[in-house]
Amino acid sequence: MKPGPLQSKIAGIILGFSLLFGIGVAPSTTVQGQDRNDRDAQGHRDRDDRNRDRDRDRDRDRDRNNGDRNRRGRNWDGYGNYGGSFQLRQTALNAGYNEGIKEGRNDRRRSNRNDYRDSSAYRKATKDYNSRLGDRELYRRYFREAFSNGYADGQRGY
Repeated sequence: MKPGPLQSKIAGIILGFSLLFGIGVAPSTTVQGQDRNDRDAQGHRDRDDRNRDRDRDRDRDRDRNNGDRNRRGRNWDGYGNYGGSFQLRQTALNAGYNEGIKEGRNDRRRSNRNDYRDSSAYRKATKDYNSRLGDRELYRRYFREAFSNGYADGQRGY
């Protein structure tokens, strides 16, 4: 049976409404999906922020609980503060560390595990010393402390 003109018009109207309805609904579901993804992404960002804040707080609390045990010397460089001028201290620390790391690397290369205190550079502890810097014994104290750290780093292969 062949559809009549009235049936064709009704079918056309139904088809038109379904297209309009479909076009209108499809973008809203896409937007809802994107909104859900945005909320999920925001949730991840919020969680990451909370974790980062918690880690920062834990680090700050750990530093606070350690007190000054890990903060020796000027600028918390790990070396004691025994007095003297900044230039004396820095010169001694630099010279001592450099000599120590050199000696430690040499002993590592030779597979020689000597005590660094047997080194002549450690015993003398006057490399780069100048009387204009100040007290020689104070210089030697800084030098030897840095030498031991440098020697350990040299032995470890740094």
